[in-house]
Amino acid sequence: MTIWMELVVQTAFSYIGTIAFAIMINIPRRALNACGICGMMGWLTFWLLYRVGSGRMVANVLGSLILGIMGLYFARKKKMPAILFNIPGIVPLVPGATAYQAVYEMVLGSVNKAIIYSVRILLVAGGIAVGFMLTSLLSEIMTKIRQHRMTIK
Repeated sequence: MTIWMELVVQTAFSYIGTIAFAIMINIPRRALNACGICGMMGWLTFWLLYRVGSGRMVANVLGSLILGIMGLYFARKKKMPAILFNIPGIVPLVPGATAYQAVYEMVLGSVNKAIIYSVRILLVAGGIAVGFMLTSLLSEIMTKIRQHRMTIK
């Protein structure tokens, strides 16, 4: 499969998967498209960085950072809480297959492999958390800068 075809497939399935999860958790209908775009942008950031060779941790941090920024943007645009866009958007980034492999290896009795997979899960989850933390930090900094500019004028 060519890189362009793979890009189209990754884009489509990340969008569809995000919207499907948003429907499952009863996100309002007017926010579904924005949820899909958030999840798609976060996943494409992760996927492109991972393809370039930046590593899973860096790709997850930057993917969740982009996802958080998009969530804040759509929250302001749609006048809805940002968490409505962030929770469904995080679904493509969550390491579900790795979690399955960790449990599978634990059941088989391969404790060493299970620990390796569990550490990967913790690193990815930590990367996602750091990305959202950076988004929150950047949002606070931008708010303080805007408030400071308003007091100067």
